[in-house]
Amino acid sequence: MKLLPFSQEHVWAVAHLEVECFSEPWSERSLREELTNPLARVWVAVRDGNVLGYAGMRCVAGEAYINNVAVFPQYRRQGVARALMEQLILQAQEDCAFITLEVRASNEAALLLYHGLGFEVKGLRRDFYIMPTEDAVIMTKYFGKDGKA
Repeated sequence: MKLLPFSQEHVWAVAHLEVECFSEPWSERSLREELTNPLARVWVAVRDGNVLGYAGMRCVAGEAYINNVAVFPQYRRQGVARALMEQLILQAQEDCAFITLEVRASNEAALLLYHGLGFEVKGLRRDFYIMPTEDAVIMTKYFGKDGKA
């Protein structure tokens, strides 16, 4: 498996992954816009030319916010999401004081992964998700004052 910066060649596969994983998927157009967004940091995991998963964040004013982490079902529990998250964390440490995300309260696998990567629960957003309506757990990982873990 290789981690590559998100590029035009990945848009179609990532758009399909979005539809498969999320009740409110990003469109191909929105994904293409990330290619030119100077605040966006997006990575794809690829094996044998196939996209396994992707993860993206935006870094603004010393804060990193993870937009999405998604892995095709057949590639889950193989370390894909962990590798993508570790890449985002490495990038966020360069310029940010912390990295944060929301996750469905029922997504036990993701909650375990994020806890294992040093994220802590910092709050709850009631009824944040739709289809089905569900709370979001806010999780954050802080870096040292010099931007290093």
